[in-house]
This record gives sequence, C-alpha cells and structure tokens, in this order.
Amino acid sequence: MVYTVLSRFLALVTRVFFRRIEVEGLHHVPADGPVIFVGNHPNSLIDPVLILTTCTRRVHFAAKDVLFESAPLRVLLTALGAVPIRRRKDHPDGALDNSAAFDALHDVLHAGGAFGIFPEGISHLGTELAPLKTGAARIALGAAAGGAAIRIVPCGLSYFRRHRMRSRVLVQFGQPIVLGDDHVAAHEADGRAASRELTEEIELALRAQTLNAPDFETLRVLDGVRRLYTPRDVSLSLAERAEITRRVLDHYATLQDTPEIAALFEQVREYLFALDCLGMKDAELEKAPTAGTTLLRLLRHLFLGLVLLPFALPGVVLHAPILVLAVVAGETLSIRKDVTATTKLMSATVLVMLAYAAVVGLVLAVFPFPEDLIWAAWALAGLLLSGWATIRVLERQSQLRRGLWVLLQLASGGRQIRKLQERRAALRAAVLGVVDRYLDPDVERVVPATAQGPATSG
Repeated sequence: MVYTVLSRFLALVTRVFFRRIEVEGLHHVPADGPVIFVGNHPNSLIDPVLILTTCTRRVHFAAKDVLFESAPLRVLLTALGAVPIRRRKDHPDGALDNSAAFDALHDVLHAGGAFGIFPEGISHLGTELAPLKTGAARIALGAAAGGAAIRIVPCGLSYFRRHRMRSRVLVQFGQPIVLGDDHVAAHEADGRAASRELTEEIELALRAQTLNAPDFETLRVLDGVRRLYTPRDVSLSLAERAEITRRVLDHYATLQDTPEIAALFEQVREYLFALDCLGMKDAELEKAPTAGTTLLRLLRHLFLGLVLLPFALPGVVLHAPILVLAVVAGETLSIRKDVTATTKLMSATVLVMLAYAAVVGLVLAVFPFPEDLIWAAWALAGLLLSGWATIRVLERQSQLRRGLWVLLQLASGGRQIRKLQERRAALRAAVLGVVDRYLDPDVERVVPATAQGPATSG
C-alpha cells in the first residue's frame, strides 16, 4: 500500500513538473512474470520515477548505495523497494561485494516481479549512451540459469530542455529481449563472454529507443515519418528499427531546409495533430471509432474549455510564484548539471506542500472548531482540484487555442476518420517517394522496395 501511495504521488508530481509525458510501446511491457527494465540515464532521480510511474508494473530499482546515506532519500528509496548497489566509482579503495544485492534482485525475478536498472552506471548530460556495464546482463543470466523466464525491456527516456520545468519527455518501451536456452547455455559455458554478448544486445535495444533531436516536436514528427515508412505487415528487428531511426534523423538534419522536405514535415505534423485532436493513434486508423467513442471525445473537449479552463485560473495564481522559486533553487543549489531537474522537481514538490499546509492552517486559525475542519477540507479539495485543472489545461493548451476547429473535427468524427485514412495513404506515398529520391542507391534498404507494397495500402 505504501508503494502504491508513493508511486501515485510521484506520478502526480511528474505530471506537474512536465508539460507533457508521452508514453509509447506499453504493449511491449509484459503484464506479469519476471521483467528487467533497462534504461538510459540522462536525468538523475527523475529517470527511475518516470519508468515506475508509466510502465504499469511494480518496479524495484537498483540504486547506488551512496544515495541511502541521505535520511529522506533512504526512507523514500526503501519504501519503493530500491536495492543498494556498490559502485567502484563511489568506493575506489573498498571491496565491491554486491552478492547480497544480486540475491535480492534474483528473489524479485524468481517471484515474478520486475526491477529496473541503468546499465550506463551514471547519470550524465551526453546525447549518446555511455559505455554499458555488464551488471544488468549478469543479473539476468544468473536468474535465467536459475529457471526464471527473463524478459528484458529497453526503456528510452528522451528529454527536451531537460532542466526546464514544464518541458516535455518521451518514454519509449521497446520490444523485450527474451532470454532463452541459448543464453543459458552460453552463460554456463563462459559467463563473462555471455555477459558481454548480452550487454551488446541490450545496448542495441536501448539505441533503438533513444532518439536525439533538437526539440520534442521534431522528434515526434520524425517518429511519425518512420511509422509511415514501415509497412504494418512487416516485422523489424531492433537493429532494423534503430537503422531506420538513425537514417531519418541524419537525412532530416541535412535536408530540413529543402522545400520538399520542409513541406512534408509540416504535412506530417498536421496529420499527427489531427490524430491527437481525435484522441487516436496512427495504428488505430484501420478501424473507425464507434458513435459512443466519438461522443465521449466531444464531451471531453467541451469539458476542457467550459469547465476546466475557468477553474484553473486560481491555480495559476497560486502556483506561479512556487514555480519561480523552484527554478531559482534548481539553478543555484544543484551541485551538478545532471541533477538540476531533480532539484527543481523536489523543490517544487516541497514548496507546494508547504503552500497547501499554510492555506489549510490559515483556514483552521480563522474558523472556530468544528467548522474549521470542514472548511479546511474544502480548501484542500479546492487547491487539489484547481492544481489538477491547471495541469490539464496546460497539457491541452494547443487544442484550446484552436478550440472551435477541434470541436468541428470531433463533431464530424466519422468523416474525419475517412479523410485521415486518405491523408495517411498520401503521406505514406510521399515518404516513399522522398526515400526513392534521396537515399543513396548503393545503400541497402532496411525494408526492400518489393516489401513496401502499394503506397496506398499504408
């Protein structure tokens, strides 16, 4: 119960801190059974918080033992089931005995649970993965050798303006690496070699989920281009997906000022925005929504503009000074650049809790007992609801700015679905045409032209 309360509280905190948290690939996360989440590590303590609040599983994280030296962090990490790991970087002159930690993580896996680890071993500001440590592979192979059906799920965290509050983040869960008999046999034959080979496999999987782009919008649009290019009936390996992603990013970096490319980029961006307005994903265009689903989306947009927007105004007045103070604290108190966002998040959380406590305390002091308890409860409920309304409005500000247009799109849902299906087919044809014109003919294609099929088929 403590884990559930904490994880939901942290989910609320991150929803406040980030303007938008987009989660992709949740269908790759097994609903049960032993799972190891491996992620890149660009943003200190925020990274594990994002994984455990989005992956739909209860996750125990391996954390460096020096974090447990801080009493507040020790209480939080213990409540979340974190397991301390000793790193040579933190103990250069001491023995590195992690056998107890490995045993604890093996127990989690053999019980059908999940744990998360960052195989880079460090939080850093680099745009590329740091060299991976073999710890995750050794734990996975050891558990698999003990009979556990291990699946390793790569998790890519892509931040845009990572140090800024109300920025955006993309969390991507990739296709699991399933440890089979061949992995176990390799481990029994040569444990070190098997760990290195599995680490290379993990690195490949992580690279397929970690994308680097100048901003969130560019990344979102180019990921949409990749989906348009890839036929729905073609299954790609992790290496093939990574190669397509790399080529799309590399070619866009050099061709973005070309009129044809710039126009296609805008067309894909508008297509994705239209999908977002209808509350749909690209893969859902194969079937039209029901009348009930369309009505629900329409009512949701009306609720956003007519109810949440007015109710959010008091929340903006209260929370704006807090956000300013948290930004100042993050910029001045952070000892390293990679913990700036963590400092801001923690500062904002503490300041909000203090502000809420001050408002409730003032109400208790003004009203006589027992009426003060009732008014205090109403005040706290109002603060929480206003804060929630503020978050929802900020998340949907682009739709609010184009409120009438979105309303008309939702009201004509069935017709718009058919138009989007036609637009998708045209965009796919345009993407294939661009590939034909700009891809070096001597470069072997990841998806052969013969496998693309008719462009209009999607």
